[in-house]
Amino acid sequence: MNGATLALALLLAVAWDHWFGEPSDAWHPVAWFGRALRPVGAWLRGLQAALAFVAGALAWSACALLLGAAAWLLEAQVRRWPVWAAAPAIALVLKPCFAWRMLRDEVGAVGTALANGLDAGRERLGRLVSRDVTQLDAQIVRESAIETLAENLNDSLIAPLFWFALFGLPGAVVYRVANTLDAMWGYRGAWEWAGKWSARGDDVLSWLPARLTAALLLPQPAAWRTLANEAASTPSPNGGWPMGAMALRLGVRLRKPGVYALNRQARSPDAPDLEHALRVATRAAWIGIVLAVLACAARELAR
Repeated sequence: MNGATLALALLLAVAWDHWFGEPSDAWHPVAWFGRALRPVGAWLRGLQAALAFVAGALAWSACALLLGAAAWLLEAQVRRWPVWAAAPAIALVLKPCFAWRMLRDEVGAVGTALANGLDAGRERLGRLVSRDVTQLDAQIVRESAIETLAENLNDSLIAPLFWFALFGLPGAVVYRVANTLDAMWGYRGAWEWAGKWSARGDDVLSWLPARLTAALLLPQPAAWRTLANEAASTPSPNGGWPMGAMALRLGVRLRKPGVYALNRQARSPDAPDLEHALRVATRAAWIGIVLAVLACAARELAR
């Protein structure tokens, strides 16, 4: 598909996200995907280790291939349409692959709730993270919100747009499949073997975008040696990069108790720091969007 159509589709999808945010779960393709795979996940968890690994890999591959192929066929079909029809069609499928407005609004809501009390802040944070929030103090609630903002700036926006700019709609769809399966299956414990392929698949597809996200958050090459050391302290090969970049950019400490501490010697963030983090992430998000649009448009020049 020509670059002008992809660039226009991306702009339309971003406008939709900006003005309307996410559709309800009843109308959200990612929610449909998650519900459809619940029985598969329950079956995978009941298998022995080796069989669970093989079955998990096959399930991941089948989902990526089927949905990636569907996206490719859609692009092939609308290639023959006029731009005014093709771009909205691509945008309609692209939009569920990213969710910047929801991330920004939910993180901002944690700060608002925390101003009304610790219990309210914990409850709001619980909508964003999978960890137990009932024992977190106000400092850790705020730190966790900033961590979530930084890490999910990559997962929820930069990475899908990166793969869209490279490979069009199939790239964005396959990334969203991989990231969703990682969120559903990519855990230790009961999911150790059934979800291992999903976890590694997301790691591979997020590797470059995570470092691009870090560069957008911390555009200071002199700080990158320090950032690399901070990122290495986290269990994830990718999550530590945008989180560490945000910690260094704000000059604050970000912790997951018992797991890691980024920029350990710095102070814990206060309420203005959360607002600052939202401004930094918003600026990085818009730069990422502009770069993705330019990369799509560059296809036209390369023809």
